[in-house]
Amino acid sequence: MKDSLSAAEARRIALAAQGFGRPRPEAATARRVRAELARMAVLQIDSVNVFARSHYMPLLSRLGPYDPAVLDGLVLRPRTRSSTPEYVEYLAHEATFVPRDDWALWRFRMGDMRDRYSAPGSWYAENGATLDWVRAELAHRGPLRPAEIERDVQAARGPWWGWDDVKRALEMMWRFGEVAIAGRAGFERRYALAAHVLPPAVLDRAVARPDAIRELVRRAARASGVATASDLADYHRIRDRRAVLAAVDDLVDGGELVPVRVAGWERGGRPLAAWRHRDAALPRRIDRATVLTPFDPVVWFRERAERLFGFDYRIEIYTPADKRRFGYYSLPLLVDDRIAGRIDLKADRAASTLRVQSAWWEAGAGGGADAERAAAALRDAARWQGLESTTVSRWGDAADDLAAALDAPRHDHPRVLPADAD
Repeated sequence: MKDSLSAAEARRIALAAQGFGRPRPEAATARRVRAELARMAVLQIDSVNVFARSHYMPLLSRLGPYDPAVLDGLVLRPRTRSSTPEYVEYLAHEATFVPRDDWALWRFRMGDMRDRYSAPGSWYAENGATLDWVRAELAHRGPLRPAEIERDVQAARGPWWGWDDVKRALEMMWRFGEVAIAGRAGFERRYALAAHVLPPAVLDRAVARPDAIRELVRRAARASGVATASDLADYHRIRDRRAVLAAVDDLVDGGELVPVRVAGWERGGRPLAAWRHRDAALPRRIDRATVLTPFDPVVWFRERAERLFGFDYRIEIYTPADKRRFGYYSLPLLVDDRIAGRIDLKADRAASTLRVQSAWWEAGAGGGADAERAAAALRDAARWQGLESTTVSRWGDAADDLAAALDAPRHDHPRVLPADAD
């Protein structure tokens, strides 16, 4: 492969590395889901359910309408001491699902978290009694939902603790690796001592900090196809830039990364250093039309999304309704190797209707061909959610085009949407 790339070639490499360079399978089996999870390396979790919770959506984008129960069976099912999970939750980007066997790769982050939050005078250092009580509860009773622990707090609370303290203790102990998430009930976490979830071979494994960071940079490079140092660092939120660059140097020396120049990847008029993974493929074209979650690796690092696609993206969930430019939970629309638009979707489950709350074209996109491709993506989205019909509001410069392509009825856009609506 060449040592210099056009911007379009870099886009196709990046999308192929994320699984968009191959046809969708006829059936999204557990084996295929595992393969996509391995390709992405991490799957970010988010609770917002106005259309679908974020961790389900990357597989829709890559595999097409699939049965979410397949993913649930891998990442959400309850775990016990006799039921070893394939995946666990940790802060591998933000909160994410990661392979169980990778637990040791995050020991350096667990240690950093402990150093950060348990120094003398910190809440952790000053609340030993609460921490001991939580440990004893988990040791005696096994995996527990927060609500189950809350009942005990209400029965036994003293002057030195409260429910907020217990929640804080659980979250800190999870960050430090003392507690693990033993699956979820509905979408509520079940907390357990790590030794009650993970087998000794996983818990006892040690990986030195430089080795862990090198492995994570390797995986980020494979998942990115072509990337800058900032891209590689952000993929697993590694803040130590020197460690990232040292890992890059090692991987270049080993032949896994190849320096490359990408047209237009510049800062201050100077080209950005970039590398492609040796196994990165450059497809002749990307053939895909789908919506993406805001937390898809393709767009989650906003600097990279702008560099790859010219896509300036901000989530407006926390923006006051009257100040939103594009909508409450606007999803990027991928058409081939372009981000062609953004579409704000709501699953109105009571009415079995997918509501397009707003729709916008990006610069250079629009017209009949893009509208037909977007309509196909929305039909997939509605079918995946089991929704029987689609309506389109009148907000956004793509709304009329989509309504025509879908032959869909229209609805008035509600100016205020409830947060985290179901």
